[in-house]
Amino acid sequence: MIGYGLSKFNDDFIKEFGFLTKSAFYEFCVENKIADTVGTVKNRMDLFDPFFPKNGRKGWWQKGDAYIHRKILIDSLFGKEKVNEYADIVKLYMNKSFKVKDFKYHAKPIIKSRFKKLQETGLEAELFFMENFNQIDIFQNGSLEDARLFGDGYDFQIEVKKHSYLAEIKGIRGKKGKFRLTENEYQKAREYEDDYIVTLILNLNEIPKFLTIENPIKNLKFEEKLIKSRISKEYHLINSIC
Repeated sequence: MIGYGLSKFNDDFIKEFGFLTKSAFYEFCVENKIADTVGTVKNRMDLFDPFFPKNGRKGWWQKGDAYIHRKILIDSLFGKEKVNEYADIVKLYMNKSFKVKDFKYHAKPIIKSRFKKLQETGLEAELFFMENFNQIDIFQNGSLEDARLFGDGYDFQIEVKKHSYLAEIKGIRGKKGKFRLTENEYQKAREYEDDYIVTLILNLNEIPKFLTIENPIKNLKFEEKLIKSRISKEYHLINSIC
């Protein structure tokens, strides 16, 4: 988030924190353990620079689109914010993640909700899939329909030559890892068999890669686990309205 802000808004971004130079801002990030070194902060800016050519820097253009998934994620949540609004989001991030209380900030409820969403691996993986699903052989030349709001055991339906595939997206930060299926996802996978495809987005922390698993119930081994739901409260109106 800091690298994005430095690249997109340039010096206007650091002025929102009361700094006159980027070097002073870098040092602040190191002193507060937000970054290990000054170079770490600058490198993050360099990775985003190719996506913001108006800032006059080329940055790490050699990396190409290696970091485009992070830009897409931040754009989707905060891409319309002005520099002062975006700086408030970063101040919120510094406060919540690193206990930095040097800055006052104003964050609207919707911004706080988006900030929570930023922490989720799932959203980043889903956005990457939406932008790049045509790179996957089985989905090439397909059209995508978003089914996430329905909560019906899959994220997307992909139509390829009048054939429908259901895609469930799972994000994994490293180059390998495990994932789980909800009961709803498991039942949908069992119902649709070869047409139900779990799509893993591996290596999200660096350069994401796809791994597709057709008919996961047949091809993988799952262990059933009972999850005890937390007791939740509801508040019922005492008197009828009108």
